Amino acid sequence: MIDSSLLTFVIFAGILTLTPGADTLLVIRNVLGGDVRSGIVTTAGICSGLFFHALLSALGVSLILMASATLYSLLKIAGACYLGWLGFQSLRSAVKSDAEQLTTTSRSHPRSMRRSFVEGVMSNVLNPKTAVFYLAFLPQFIHPSDPVLLKSLFLAGIHFSMAFLWLCLVALLLDRYRQVLLSSALHRWLEGVCGTLLLGLGVRLMLEKR
Repeated sequence: MIDSSLLTFVIFAGILTLTPGADTLLVIRNVLGGDVRSGIVTTAGICSGLFFHALLSALGVSLILMASATLYSLLKIAGACYLGWLGFQSLRSAVKSDAEQLTTTSRSHPRSMRRSFVEGVMSNVLNPKTAVFYLAFLPQFIHPSDPVLLKSLFLAGIHFSMAFLWLCLVALLLDRYRQVLLSSALHRWLEGVCGTLLLGLGVRLMLEKR
């Protein structure tokens, strides 16, 4: 019989996974700027960050983060700046000529997989909401008799699986219609939209009160 608390966690994690945000935008951006492999590697990076937050939560580091307004603000600023930088990169790509985009793509291809993974990890790790969410959320599903670290990583593994499958599906669907989406005008428009939204998320995070 399935543990009712575990089922509740799956439902809440599913809702969180399906809610569009910076992670989804980053996957879309990297599929359009690279290919489906870039999207999948980005997804792997994003989901790997969940274990980082679970580890911090289990070790109590997130508690320090919540208790310290200064540390929280610093992490928030770092995350906002990173989202802003990603948005700026997309906007810059949106205004490039076709020749410039082809040259940039051919030069960056050897590093694209590593860069995509790092972008995914950084996007997740620098999100203060994820850190606070894991601190407030995970303990509710850990019983006093449970090994805290192992249970935290187990729950993060469930979240990882759900998020990985969903974002990979997004990447595969985008790649299926890649030829249409990569028509010059539409591609630039999509890059511009992703860039604007990422910048907007960064500004919102910067201005948000704790």
